[in-house]
Amino acid sequence: MYDLVIKNGTIITPSSSFKADIAVKNGKICAVEEHIEDDALECVDASKKMVLPGAIDPHTHLAMPFGGTVSADDYYAGTRAAVCGGTTTVFDFALQDFGEKMVDTVKRRDALCAPDAVCDYAFHVGVKDVSGELLDSMKECVEYGVPSFKVFMVYDFGVTDGIFFKVLEKSKEIGALIGVHAENNEMVNMLTEKYISEGKTSAYYHYLSRPEWVEGEADERAIDWAKAAGAELYIVHLANKQGMKAVEKAKAKGYPIYAETCPQYLYFTSDVYKREDGRNFVCSPPMKGQESMDALWAGIKKGSIDTISTDHCPFLQAEKDWGINDFRKIPNGCAGIENMYPFMLAQANAGRITFNKVVEICCSNTAKLFGCDTKGSLDIGKDADIVIYDPEKDFTIHNSNMHSDTDHTIWEGVKLHGYPIKTFVRGTLVYDNGEFVGKRGFGKFLKRSPRPKRA
Repeated sequence: MYDLVIKNGTIITPSSSFKADIAVKNGKICAVEEHIEDDALECVDASKKMVLPGAIDPHTHLAMPFGGTVSADDYYAGTRAAVCGGTTTVFDFALQDFGEKMVDTVKRRDALCAPDAVCDYAFHVGVKDVSGELLDSMKECVEYGVPSFKVFMVYDFGVTDGIFFKVLEKSKEIGALIGVHAENNEMVNMLTEKYISEGKTSAYYHYLSRPEWVEGEADERAIDWAKAAGAELYIVHLANKQGMKAVEKAKAKGYPIYAETCPQYLYFTSDVYKREDGRNFVCSPPMKGQESMDALWAGIKKGSIDTISTDHCPFLQAEKDWGINDFRKIPNGCAGIENMYPFMLAQANAGRITFNKVVEICCSNTAKLFGCDTKGSLDIGKDADIVIYDPEKDFTIHNSNMHSDTDHTIWEGVKLHGYPIKTFVRGTLVYDNGEFVGKRGFGKFLKRSPRPKRA
């Protein structure tokens, strides 16, 4: 007897869509067939619905100290919101402390996450310190099941160019993938000082202090270093046309350069910073102009964008209000973990891209890049992370119908045609028609396979 059978739905894969039933046993997908008998503890009728793999969000910042506070969603609230939007695996960034071995960074954050996570989770290590033996501690981290790291080219904890290059070189030896937040830190600081000295302090000057070229130049430089090192590179939250062109150029020449973007860069432009509530949209990199948005959508259609993430890092309204008269004081980050999959699926429902493309960039590509061997598809043997999507359900986003602990959302009032109605994590129902029905601590730490080592 099966534990669960989902019947009569249209299954969506990266390459095809077809009517079939899907059966689950012991948390795993065990059959995908045209017709499966109703011999199960639970049967769900998905007639006129789509059946998709749960999304994987490869970029979140939960319970993250930043800007004098901590992001509003802890590991419980963040993963709760994730599953209510059809995301069943969440990657969080564990930021290394100076002098700390990187595997200890992971264990420290896992101790916080394990009791609270609703869905399965993984970590990237945010690299700060490679002095002494700490660079070699990357290998131990890979062996522990965390084969991905991130360097920041910005902020006071960002790495130097030399450290970035050392990390790239080390990654080849140990089968790791390096992600980069690419913005030119000196230019950001210079422009920030310029605008503040001129009395230009509104949220719009956050954008003007980090314009397209500040990100684009750093993207190009990061790609050049990866090419020189012979290493793979993953550019996180790509938001600009110049960087998009650099990625496409590198890919065309056969370099292993990968790019992630976020829904906020696909829906909002820098005009939001002119709004009265512009401070709520402050994140880094900021939303850019229409040309950059168009370039990102073109990149998705051409396959130059590999993954979609959220960079979910919300702060409370009172904290955002710290910067009403000084954009430097606005904590950087926005909510999005519950909105990513519904937003992208709504774009498919409207005909902008295909549902297959959404599954590719929100599920399967992410699983492959980051070694999530049991995730990302509805193949037999995979974890039964399953979303049932109603393409006819109309949904308007309000903070009141979200499941985060933040008190506002940049997506307020956005209307979506089509919405997830059920989410299963390893075959267990965790979201049902607007209601969270999961359990704190149900999520498991996902140990992942390394990337192929490079000569």
